[in-house]
Amino acid sequence: MKRILLFLLPILIIVAAVFSVFGVIQVKIEQEKLLDELYRKAKSVAETTEVSSQYIIKHNDLKSARRLVDGFQKKERLQGCVLYDKEARVLAITERISGWQGKDKAYLQQVIRKKQAEAGMQKFKDLSVYSYAMPVLEDNGDVIGVVEIIYDTSFVYTRLAELWKNISLTLSIIVFLIIVIVLLIQRKIFVVPVKRLTEWFHLYQKGEIDEQHPIKDKGELGKLANEVEQVALSLRVARKTIAGEAQARLKVDEHWTETKLRDLVLAKLGENALFVVSNREPYMHFFDEISGKAKLTRPASGVVSALDPILRACGGTWIAHGGGNADRKFVNSKNKLGVPPEDNRYILKRVWLNKAEEEGYYYGFANEGLWPLCHVTHTRPVFREEDWKMYQKVNQKFADSILEELPAKNPFIFIQDYHFTLLPLMLKESRPDATIALFWHIPWPNPEVFSICPYYREILDGMLGCDLIGFHVQVHCNNFLETANRLIESRVDTEKFSIVRAGRETVIKPFPISVDTDNSKKEGQESLNQKIDKIRIEFELADKIVGLGVERIDYTKGLVERVQAIDRFFEKYPQYKGKVVFIQLAAPSRSHIKRYHDLIGEIDELIEKTNWKYSDASWQPIIYLKRHFSQEEILPYYKLADFCIVSSLHDGMNLVAKEFVSAKDDLKGSLILSRFTGAAKELDQAIQINPYSVEEFAAAIKQAVEMPREEQVRRMELMRKVVQENNVYKWAGSIISELTALKKEKS
Repeated sequence: MKRILLFLLPILIIVAAVFSVFGVIQVKIEQEKLLDELYRKAKSVAETTEVSSQYIIKHNDLKSARRLVDGFQKKERLQGCVLYDKEARVLAITERISGWQGKDKAYLQQVIRKKQAEAGMQKFKDLSVYSYAMPVLEDNGDVIGVVEIIYDTSFVYTRLAELWKNISLTLSIIVFLIIVIVLLIQRKIFVVPVKRLTEWFHLYQKGEIDEQHPIKDKGELGKLANEVEQVALSLRVARKTIAGEAQARLKVDEHWTETKLRDLVLAKLGENALFVVSNREPYMHFFDEISGKAKLTRPASGVVSALDPILRACGGTWIAHGGGNADRKFVNSKNKLGVPPEDNRYILKRVWLNKAEEEGYYYGFANEGLWPLCHVTHTRPVFREEDWKMYQKVNQKFADSILEELPAKNPFIFIQDYHFTLLPLMLKESRPDATIALFWHIPWPNPEVFSICPYYREILDGMLGCDLIGFHVQVHCNNFLETANRLIESRVDTEKFSIVRAGRETVIKPFPISVDTDNSKKEGQESLNQKIDKIRIEFELADKIVGLGVERIDYTKGLVERVQAIDRFFEKYPQYKGKVVFIQLAAPSRSHIKRYHDLIGEIDELIEKTNWKYSDASWQPIIYLKRHFSQEEILPYYKLADFCIVSSLHDGMNLVAKEFVSAKDDLKGSLILSRFTGAAKELDQAIQINPYSVEEFAAAIKQAVEMPREEQVRRMELMRKVVQENNVYKWAGSIISELTALKKEKS
């Protein structure tokens, strides 16, 4: 657009200037022409009255004078006539210009003295009129009076205004035609060819088409197209070479690493072919309340912890809700930015939601409806029709945003969690060629529980738009298969673990999510030790046994039960007063939902009561840090802790347990783990508990505190081996391998 304006502006300025000069000249000529016409008419009329005026003035016949001037009263446009004696005194005047008598008569003295007529524009009231004053002469040539004819000149200005209007209209039409013609020419010779070349380049370098470029021009545009063609060919060959090398490396490297995952994606999908969709974005921008400057934060989220390393490894596009109040400041015209900010490895596209959409879709239907429905924590789910409508609207908004980004052929879309149950079918209906996976990060309930949802048919239909649905553990897969079998018309294949609905087959498989086990090695040991020492000093932890909890504040995490168990531990085993300190890192979330707001208050009260009950001047049992912590901030706490408690009442997996194990490279420490988490199926060397049993829970804390060093090492080695072998890269690789296998099978 700027280039077009730079090209058009000089042309338009020149045309406007020429027309302006032309208009001024034409108007001036027309004005002179009209005034000359007035002069001739006024002179002619004055001369016709000369004889009668001579007689009237000579004989002072005022009656005849009145008849003469009254004769002008009815004439159109002619304002009137005035008769003067030789002293320029008015003898008679047309009634409609009676106000003319008070005018300055200097020009009349000129007429009388010079015995010559005077003509010109004069002011009368608020009007401009044309005056022609002619001397009335005696036979001997003496002036005996003056006759003055007054003409209305409004028609002159009307004609001139019409002329300017016509000139302006003509100029506007010419300017419009110039703009249209230039735009059409520019589109024909530049925009359309470049657009076609851009589309061809995008498809050709990815190997999606084999045709040569469409530009037939032999000029400069043709030369540019030929150069672009060489670049496209080079990129195409490079892509195939990289994919081939990646395929070869996959056969050699057995351990799942960032590099191996990248090789898998290049070999199976191609570069930047992966599209990840989640509600939570991996990087958020907020305005600092004190400084007013925008700052970057990493949200506390298991989904983010798991997926960010994958996108860093293999690239692609992550589409998420832009929830930071400074997020709009950092995106480009397509609502995208490169992340991580310090080392752009993939693209983040932000989708904007207004307050009503966020309230209904996220806080309402997703977190007051589906979240408690899927977690067996005895919290009643709430389903409101207005929330459901907003949930549908937001799912469609995400579908539209994703469809804008998809390549021409065979995209791979990886959708996260319960926020987007309707999205797979929306995408599949628009792009049947897309391969779609949904990973369900929370538990899936049995059919009786799920049927509580009034919209279960629409949700199941939406989810079964996927080619693959993944859960953490087999029991959740079994629950989903049974739910589909009992609640909707479908065919469940128990051998393939698939569901056929409306002619589409969806495979259901477990993929236990994990963590990046190399993450703890990315920070220098010296820097990490300094952070650990700083925490020890700040909270006076020297010679203390340190316990740790890391959670988002949620009723599913068993925080109330944890505090009650700690209370019971000190009550049963008072010898540990002053020796054991428990640090709870808690990130507030969804606090304007009443259930969460009440929970925050309940936890605050319990911790305050427990600390009051047991603390002394130099020690308190629980250190409660209630704010958001980044992964980098949490790591030194993991390293420092002697034991970690994960007491979820119901959890799909729980990555805190695996993060703690991954961080303990010194093999020191114990993990207390709820048996109601998905992680309990893999980490069987943890001290497993029923978090509802306060006595069992308190005894488990004692067991962790007293566990011999040799036993800690044995258990931690076994758990670390499980986490390292089944890391986040293997999780992602397994899903991508399954997706590509399904795609190949369907093809």
